[in-house]
Amino acid sequence: MIHLLLQQYVAANFQRKIGARPNRERFLLIDQSIKNNLAPISGEMSVPKVGMEPLRRKALVDAALRVIGDHGSLAVTMSDIARQAGVSPALAHHYFGSKEQLLIETIRSLLRQLRSDTVAALRAAKTPRARLSAVIRISFHADQFAPDTIAAWLAFYAEAQRSEETRRFLVIYASRLRSNLLADLKRLVPADAAERIAEGAAAMIDGLYIRQSLKSAPIGIEASIALTEDYLNALLASVSPSPQRVKAETAAPSSGPTGHSGVEPLVSTRPLDPPGERGKPHRTTQGQMT
Repeated sequence: MIHLLLQQYVAANFQRKIGARPNRERFLLIDQSIKNNLAPISGEMSVPKVGMEPLRRKALVDAALRVIGDHGSLAVTMSDIARQAGVSPALAHHYFGSKEQLLIETIRSLLRQLRSDTVAALRAAKTPRARLSAVIRISFHADQFAPDTIAAWLAFYAEAQRSEETRRFLVIYASRLRSNLLADLKRLVPADAAERIAEGAAAMIDGLYIRQSLKSAPIGIEASIALTEDYLNALLASVSPSPQRVKAETAAPSSGPTGHSGVEPLVSTRPLDPPGERGKPHRTTQGQMT
């Protein structure tokens, strides 16, 4: 269907050039033009080239984030997004079918990137406390904590009140964050305290996103990380170690340097340098959901 429409469009524009040439010769010229991707529509769209789909889909997702960020809501049109991406609305519909499908792919893309960054950071961290710091730092990664991305997250939370599919993706996000925190907290403090601290830390992370959206009083990445780490440190220091931690400390009293147990201190001061899907959350061997 698209091929036929393009033939008709190109035929009309080539009429003057090919004049009274026979029909067979005329359509051979038209077909050759289509194959060479020389048939622009409204100065924006050319026939999709082989291998271009992933790049154009990503460009449209990135454009959707920027447009949603500018508008502060999902009340945007496919034309708005296509214009930002530098393509025609027809091409945007060709790749995603509807604005709703493009918006779902946008939130899915955010979750995929967050999951990928989190998995890499958790693999690089060697201790429970370092993994907690990894989760916190990745939560405030520059890509996620950018103004447009924050505005998009807030818009998706508002949409979740009406859209079951959007709500499902946000539940996946919340479950992953809580699980990633809880898995290593349970290795440091008793289970009931770990549950409480995980809920509080997750709420603080989400709250700092809301605070950052107030452009008149934004909080930087490092300040947000420091606030969350301070909260975590204070709660960990106020709770007795878990039986698992006590057992580890008493089982290896001389495995470290003289005067040290060889077990990581409750509050780690070692800095962590972070590297820089749709479906059920995946649980790693450490117990994190990613």
